[in-house]
Amino acid sequence: MSAPTGTALSPARRAQLNRRSLHLAYATAGYNTLEGLVAVAAGVAASSTALLGFGLDSFVEVSSALIVIWQFRSRVPESRERLALRLIAVSFFALAAWVGVDAVRTLLGSDEARVSPVGIGIAAASVVVMPLLVLAKRRTGRELGSATVVADSVQTMLCTYLSAIVLIGLLLNATLGWSWADPVAALVIAAVAVREGVGAWRGEQCDDCAPPATDDPDGCSCCADTSARIPVAGDGVAEPRVGRAG
Repeated sequence: MSAPTGTALSPARRAQLNRRSLHLAYATAGYNTLEGLVAVAAGVAASSTALLGFGLDSFVEVSSALIVIWQFRSRVPESRERLALRLIAVSFFALAAWVGVDAVRTLLGSDEARVSPVGIGIAAASVVVMPLLVLAKRRTGRELGSATVVADSVQTMLCTYLSAIVLIGLLLNATLGWSWADPVAALVIAAVAVREGVGAWRGEQCDDCAPPATDDPDGCSCCADTSARIPVAGDGVAEPRVGRAG
């Protein structure tokens, strides 16, 4: 849940949320490293460009998690907010490039992918694990007032969508022979990733987090701009102007 507009976090609560952000980033990096290695190996074994792209995308997600770790290992994490957002924007663009190129190659390719039970298994596992990380990151980022953590949650959400698309594509290919299904949907994900990358680069993710403590001179200046927020009657919680994927 977002922190109420204008409510300053206590130093103890802010430190707790900073630690939680780090733990979530470590969990994301660890899981996605395993996911990427398994998906790439399964993709090579099954000649599946969709699985290969999925595996490479996992390492893009690892890079986003490492950016969060880099920021929150600083003594004053807020001082690295702007640069961290720019780096996450680059990871969005890299995600769009990997997924887009892979989708086009799959559509134009002549090799038919073989059925991959391992690939189906890792994609199914990600559909379960990733939403839990998204929810935890988004809640933490909003309460902390960290645009970086919010942007990283969007990155993880896009990877959740991609996991579902790959899973559906693998199942359709295995049961109906519809090899074109997942690359077409993946192109939509690539377009959304570009949009979110542009938003992160411009700092629009800041509209999705609570303002920092008013006595924190090092807070992210973009997050302190409450004029960009639209209050929702009855709950006192700021909602973003910029729409999010999903």
